[in-house]
Amino acid sequence: MEKDTTNKTFGAVGEPVSTGEASGDAPGRSPRFYALVSVATAVATIALKSGAYLLTGSVGLFSDAAESSVNLVAAVAALWALTVAARPPDEEHAYGHTKAEYFSSALEGVLILAAAALICVAAVPRLLDPQPLENVGLGLAISLLAASLNGAVGLVLLRGGRRLRSAALRADGRHLLTDVWTSVGVVAGILLVGLTGWLVLDPLIALIVAANILWVGWRLLNETAHGLLDTALPPEERKIIEGIQARYERRHKEDGIEFHALRTREAGARRFVSMHVLVPGGWSVKRGHDLSERIERDIIAALPHTTIFMHIEPLEDAASFRDQDLDRSPEGPASSP
Repeated sequence: MEKDTTNKTFGAVGEPVSTGEASGDAPGRSPRFYALVSVATAVATIALKSGAYLLTGSVGLFSDAAESSVNLVAAVAALWALTVAARPPDEEHAYGHTKAEYFSSALEGVLILAAAALICVAAVPRLLDPQPLENVGLGLAISLLAASLNGAVGLVLLRGGRRLRSAALRADGRHLLTDVWTSVGVVAGILLVGLTGWLVLDPLIALIVAANILWVGWRLLNETAHGLLDTALPPEERKIIEGIQARYERRHKEDGIEFHALRTREAGARRFVSMHVLVPGGWSVKRGHDLSERIERDIIAALPHTTIFMHIEPLEDAASFRDQDLDRSPEGPASSP
């Protein structure tokens, strides 16, 4: 029995698809659109927060402005990564360029850690020698305006990132929402300084902000590492694939069709799935190919942006059960069901 290997790619890398994965945002918007919005927002919030810091002299507001500077660099990096990720596969990158997004999220994680260190350097001297604050009301109003802008854009980026399965956009969106909570904490702390007169609260708040963004930076780096290490698809997505396999096993119960060697991974917005399909050895190549086409269409309908590698094998051949691991088992008795 000849074996038929079918490799199919569906959906253009980096292009939005109108699917059940879509959120409430406009389905026609591309990843680059969201990245450009993020860059513009970062420029605006840096100007606002820097102004608030210069008005008040608060090291807490300085820490907030420093984090927004990280947002700008990260947004520019995300724009670059999304541009690279949208390129079609080529001779040197046959599986596409979608992993470029992980470089952006890694850079963002490193920059967040650097910002936390900068905040600590600025806060410790103020902790030892507290300074009075000036123009507190105006400075806080400007900071809250910047926080509102970050919050709105952060939610838009998260929705877009989930719809487009973009690691770069999700990382940027989470960072902006973290920035909002940072701003709220800083504002609350400075209000307490005004109410209590405890000037030492200002640098203490800055240090708390630094600890919080350290945690965010660590999470981003951890997520990036998992992406670069070809982590399997989430359990809920694997269950969808396994459910489709089970449906075909029931549908072709008389033929005894089976599946094994299911492997999955994701690279940015793209999913990769491979599996072996065991069919009766008497089937023609055409019949096995038609079956694989139907299985692929069902998986793509449920999980868009998926590249599928499907291998057809004869049920009666013992060798069909020796290749379930990454390395083929040595010759010998096969472990057939």
